[in-house]
Amino acid sequence: MDLAKEVAAKSLSDPVVLALPRGGVPVAAEIAKELKAPLDLVMVRKIGVPWQPELAAAAVIDGKDPQIVVNEEVCGLANVSRTYIEEAAKREFEEIARRRKLYLKDHPHCEIQGHSVIVVDDGIATGTTVRAVLKALRRKKPKSILLAVPVAPIEAVEALRGEVDDIVCLSTPAPFYGIGLHYADFHQVPDEEVIKTLEQAREVMEAEKPEKPEDVEQLDKPK
Repeated sequence: MDLAKEVAAKSLSDPVVLALPRGGVPVAAEIAKELKAPLDLVMVRKIGVPWQPELAAAAVIDGKDPQIVVNEEVCGLANVSRTYIEEAAKREFEEIARRRKLYLKDHPHCEIQGHSVIVVDDGIATGTTVRAVLKALRRKKPKSILLAVPVAPIEAVEALRGEVDDIVCLSTPAPFYGIGLHYADFHQVPDEEVIKTLEQAREVMEAEKPEKPEDVEQLDKPK
């Protein structure tokens, strides 16, 4: 996958790959595999314009300090009220809680502080969702934040540069009509695929762990 190789070329130290579920998970898994880095989720949900759900009016991100990031320009143009945002946010926080329990079970989140964080999604439209994630991650004091996406409008990429240390975006088509148009397969990623992908990533990381000294000693002992 070209995106994974582009990210690998950055030679980041102590990388952690964070996917935006659900669409970002398959993309992030390829990057984590290439880097031999842990894969985790950042739990965020988009609040779409009522008649155009793919257009983000705001986004919510869960954690110790839940956040709502509003795209004031979109809300103004689409006449989206603060009441609508707040009511939608309650529903999205409930969905985040459901997904966290379903996807992560008892597995703890990866450590962020001091690590090179790679935030991955399947693409960017307005950038509202990603911006919410980046603002929340900065509070965790990572060594650096790199945003990696296959496709995005150039305006969104430029607007996000101030939120990250680096961006890898393979394609910035103009005019930009939507993320799905740039995929041969843009299926809705089901929960089962997310769970399986995370399990496989954990298995890979477990296999990459160096042998413990006591394990080596056991192998060296004569039988």
